[in-house]
Amino acid sequence: MHSSREAWFILISIPLYAVLIGAEIILSNWQHRRLYSVKTTLQNVYLTLTNAGLDFILRTAFYVSILVWSYQHRFFSIENIYLYWFLLFLLEDFAFYVEHRVDHYCRLFWAVHVTHHSSEEFNLTTGFRSSVLQPVYRFVYFIPIALMGFDPMDIVFMYSITQTYGILVHTQYINKMPRWFETFFVSPSHHRVHHASNIRYLDKNMGMCLIIWDKIFGTFQEEVETDPIRYGLTKPIENDKNPVEVIFHEWKAIGTDLRKKVPLGVKLKYLFMPPGWSHDGSTKTANELRKELFLKPVTE
Repeated sequence: MHSSREAWFILISIPLYAVLIGAEIILSNWQHRRLYSVKTTLQNVYLTLTNAGLDFILRTAFYVSILVWSYQHRFFSIENIYLYWFLLFLLEDFAFYVEHRVDHYCRLFWAVHVTHHSSEEFNLTTGFRSSVLQPVYRFVYFIPIALMGFDPMDIVFMYSITQTYGILVHTQYINKMPRWFETFFVSPSHHRVHHASNIRYLDKNMGMCLIIWDKIFGTFQEEVETDPIRYGLTKPIENDKNPVEVIFHEWKAIGTDLRKKVPLGVKLKYLFMPPGWSHDGSTKTANELRKELFLKPVTE
């Protein structure tokens, strides 16, 4: 169920993506940087089409209806059109930050989101490397916004706009934006940090458009020249050529942990604690790894 406005915006954005991606492919090959491979680019296309198909089915089946019901029971209405759209942008960007942070700090949701981070390449098509199962629950974060008096079609339209921005920051061709810009907005440099597997950078810079949420809530990290970014996961997928494995590999790992002979409370922690948590310390969370890294003595 697309509003005509959203469909119009998508139609405009497709040629924009095509031109920018084509230019990045040509430039990277001309400079011998080889930022694209056929295998990973096709994976990204497959994942975004699978995500879009599931989103369309769920949107049509029930979640727009839930947002419409929430809007019909809204607590108040905002009459000023400029204030309405400005607040919608802020609320939606903050909702994305909250969702993104949950995706990184709760293993159950990380099992969905990990797909987006699994590429060892970082280019504009990485922005399309969708977390396939995310449409199952993403709409839940929009319910409070609908209850605050924002029309569901406006919510979906604003999500399309902010998501477009989120796709465009997946590039290595912009080093730094002006300082004023990087103070408030997510830049390519900020988002490169987010996709890094270096311990320093794990679970950082989760904003979509605004970087202020990360600065307020303590998840901000600058790109450090002395710590060059390595893209991908701390533990790469064993069979990354298998399209099913790319989506479900973390679910398989969760299943392995749930079969361990441990109490129920521990099993639940394997679901809801941050990725890397283990009852015996055999694997560690990002914060535990960071603590170890920065507490190491300078000389040994």
